[in-house]
Amino acid sequence: MKNTFGVSVSVTVFGESHGEAIGAVIDGIAPGISIDYGYIDSQLSRRRPSSGIDTARQEKDEYKIVSGVFNGITTGTPIAIIIPNTDTRSKDYSKIKDTPRPSHADYSARMKYHGYEDYRGGGHFSGRITAPLVVAGAICQMALDKIGIKIGTHILKCGGVYDRGFENYGTDISALEGKSFPVLSDAESRMTEEILKAKSDRDSIGGVLQTAIIGVPAGVGEPWFDSVESVLSHALFGIGGVKGIEFGAGFAMADMRGSEANDSFTYKDGQVVTETNNNGGINGGITNGMPIVFNLAIKPTPSISREQDTVDLANGNSTSLIIEGRHDPAIIRRACAVVDSISAICMCDMIAQRFGTDFFTRGK
Repeated sequence: MKNTFGVSVSVTVFGESHGEAIGAVIDGIAPGISIDYGYIDSQLSRRRPSSGIDTARQEKDEYKIVSGVFNGITTGTPIAIIIPNTDTRSKDYSKIKDTPRPSHADYSARMKYHGYEDYRGGGHFSGRITAPLVVAGAICQMALDKIGIKIGTHILKCGGVYDRGFENYGTDISALEGKSFPVLSDAESRMTEEILKAKSDRDSIGGVLQTAIIGVPAGVGEPWFDSVESVLSHALFGIGGVKGIEFGAGFAMADMRGSEANDSFTYKDGQVVTETNNNGGINGGITNGMPIVFNLAIKPTPSISREQDTVDLANGNSTSLIIEGRHDPAIIRRACAVVDSISAICMCDMIAQRFGTDFFTRGK
C-alpha cells in the first residue's frame, strides 16, 4: 500500500521520471460514469509546461486508458492509465548519482533503496508522476460532477503578490476552469514578473494555493484519525512541494477569541448554514455542508542553477554542485491541477465510504 491511497476508491501510482512510462490505477470507481476525454485533456494542459515560467521539458502526455472503460463508460473494474515518457534527457542527471541535490529526495531515497533507485530526474519522486494523478483525478471529478460537487484551486500568494480569496464559490470555481494561470483577480502579471525575476537570478520561488470544494453534503468523514482534514492532508502531502496546510482560518484562529472564531448556525432557504466559515466546512472531522476551504504552502522548486553545497557519497567528502537540466522556477501554477485532482480522489473515497459506490450514479 506504500504507493496506494484510498479505501473504497483507491489510486496507485507507478513509474519513474525517465522510465519508459508512468501511470496510475484507480479501483472502486462506480460503473456507469461517462468519460469526457476533452475534460481530461484540459486538466492535463493546466499541469503541462506552457510558458517561460515553466520547465522546458515538453511531454505530450498522450495517455492511454487500457482497462476499466468500455464504450466510453466506466465498467466498475480497475481503470489503468499509462502515459509514455518521450522527452527525457537522462545525461543531465549522470553527475548527481553520488551528489544528492539539496532539498530533493536523492539522499533519503538512497538510504531507503540502498542505491538501487532510479535517480534520473528524481525517479519515482519526480513531479512527473503527478501527470497520471491528474488523469485519475479528472475521472474522479466526473463522478463528483454527477452529484453536484465542484473543486477549484487558485494561487493565493506568490512572490509577495496576493490574489483575492474565494467570494462567490460557484462563480469563482467556474471562472478558474479555463485559466492556465489560475487567479481570481488581476494578479497574474505581477506574479509572473516575480517568477521571472527568480528565474533570472538562477533561483526559484514558492507560494500559497487556496482550494474550495463545494456541494459536499453534511455528514461526510469520520471523527479522530479519518477526519476530512486528516484524509485530505494525508493525500495532499504526497505532492512533493507541499510543506504546510491550514483549513478555514487556519493559524489565524490562534489569535482569535472563541466569540470571533466560532461559526454561528442559521437557516438560509430552509438549509442549515453557518454565518462564517472559519472552520473551513468541517466540524469534528465531519463536513457540515459549508464549502471545504484549505490553503497549501508550496515550497520553492529545489532545482536551481546556483552553486550549492552537498556531499560526495562515493568519496565521503563535502563538495558542491550546480544542477543542470530543465526545471521550473516555480511549480505553483502547474500544481493547481494536481491539487484539484488529489482533492477529487479524496472526496470520491470519503463519499463512497459514507453512501456507497453507486451513490455517484444513483445521485443524492
